[in-house]
Amino acid sequence: MNLQIQIEDSNQNTDKLLLNGEVDAYTAPKLKETLIGLTQKEGHKVIVNLSGVDYMDSTGLGVFVGALKSSQQSGSTLILTGMTERVQRLFEITGLTEVMNIEPAAKGEAR
Repeated sequence: MNLQIQIEDSNQNTDKLLLNGEVDAYTAPKLKETLIGLTQKEGHKVIVNLSGVDYMDSTGLGVFVGALKSSQQSGSTLILTGMTERVQRLFEITGLTEVMNIEPAAKGEAR
């Protein structure tokens, strides 16, 4: 399956991404390119809605770890939101819920 990356809303300081599909070894390079580019903007906020992601493997987790490091280096903020139970569990098992900014889906957002 493919991964669709849609920039939902964008302004000077914030980008909101909506992901749909699977994040795996085949789709991770596309996500990495998009996400790292946004997190490298100093003082920028990047919100990634994962409500449409039904599968993620370790390669996908690696992309988010890299994006977190990139955001820390550039002083930007990375927020993950709208995780399905399956994806949330993956982040919990790996301990990433302890180091990443993960928020529940906002009202009106799909989950």
